[in-house]
Amino acid sequence: QVQLVESGGGLVQAGGSLRVSCVPSGRTFSGYAMGWFRQAPGKERDFVAAISWSGSTTVYADSVKGRFTISRDNAKNTVYLQMNSLKPEDTAVYYCAANPLDYSRRSYYNPQNYLYWGQGTQVTVSS
Repeated sequence: QVQLVESGGGLVQAGGSLRVSCVPSGRTFSGYAMGWFRQAPGKERDFVAAISWSGSTTVYADSVKGRFTISRDNAKNTVYLQMNSLKPEDTAVYYCAANPLDYSRRSYYNPQNYLYWGQGTQVTVSS
């Protein structure tokens, strides 16, 4: 069974930093773009950031631009989301996902273009 496994979530004070990671289990995602989404209680799942297979293209939601950085290490088969200057409104479950439409930057923003999802990791930012 193909899975994506997130780790690194936790509780942090406002202004602090966390790095969450995503590792696939059961296959590699060679040629896939990878994305991070988040979902707060009672809200829809929102796009956070995405990165192309080569790493040359990254896109961010306006709400995290300048504070979050997505990266990937294809040799380690791992995708990272470095989160700095965290705010209470960043509190959510963070999901990583794999998108086969690596060539289409426009596809990175829509969760429907992602075929594989992780179970999520909780990030809580206290004020």
